Amino acid sequence: MDSSIIFEVKNLKKFFSLEHKSVLKAVDDVSFTINKGETLGLVGESGCGKTTCGRTVIGMYDRTEGEILYKGKDIRRLKGKDRKAYNKEVQIIFQDPYASLNPRMTVADIIAEGIDIHGLAKDADDRRNRVNHLLELVGLDKEHGNRFIHEFSGGQRQRIGIARALAVEPKFILCDEPISALDVSIQAQVANLLIKFQKELGLTYLFIAHDLAMVKHISDRVAVMYLGAIVELDESEDLYKNPLHPYTKALMSAIPIADPKIERERQRIMLEGDVPSPIDTPVGCKFQGRCKQCMERCRTETPMLKEVSKGHLVACHLIEEEINI
Repeated sequence: MDSSIIFEVKNLKKFFSLEHKSVLKAVDDVSFTINKGETLGLVGESGCGKTTCGRTVIGMYDRTEGEILYKGKDIRRLKGKDRKAYNKEVQIIFQDPYASLNPRMTVADIIAEGIDIHGLAKDADDRRNRVNHLLELVGLDKEHGNRFIHEFSGGQRQRIGIARALAVEPKFILCDEPISALDVSIQAQVANLLIKFQKELGLTYLFIAHDLAMVKHISDRVAVMYLGAIVELDESEDLYKNPLHPYTKALMSAIPIADPKIERERQRIMLEGDVPSPIDTPVGCKFQGRCKQCMERCRTETPMLKEVSKGHLVACHLIEEEINI
């Protein structure tokens, strides 16, 4: 395995069994890699499987099928020291800073929980110094360590969540919609903080969000999900300039542009129909019912994610036929 790849996901599936023997296909045959030091953005509409995919990748959910390799090793087979090292190196920042932090613990104890579990502090003074350093790192005062979560704003709570993730000196962080629950004025501050830490600490991120403009700002590459599957993946700048999949084109057309003249003149692509149920997914292309360019082949054959140019992958029969691959 290429040493520059930190996570490799192959044909990942995560299904949930429901009543009456029905099955919800939250993640359905997803493959991608995450390179060391990069941010891979994962975008799509609410309910498309982004969060389930991210949590399954890091092992919070057991996968139904497929393979997840961390630095070339299957995470399901990690045991003993390897498992403990993995738990230390792979962390998560949750979407909701209100629900993900224990209201009965002081901020210092929340941040130090991982430090205690992994035995990173030499003594009480070292523990306190580590916590104070982390608080200052995320823009808070060391005095805040003695307070409880209810005393802080949403933006401050998310900074505490980031400090908790950084406390164990991770290599990889799953950012599970870390700014969506925050005020717009605070979102850019938190995103810039994550970018700063990535540069300074050499971190790798999987950044899940539905805010396409923010994903472009923070990500090196972007994967677009629709109904549990990745339909397009490319370098961030290139994807936003040249989206190929009809669904990606529609998403990109919804991003506001600061120039009012361009904003007035450009055409918004409106999607028709509703997203199919992940319990009863259609045969063939999952996007067929909302695509104006749907062909007969789309109704019978599932499109595979294929490379159409260097690093640019698309799952679309129409694109395949246009460029003859």
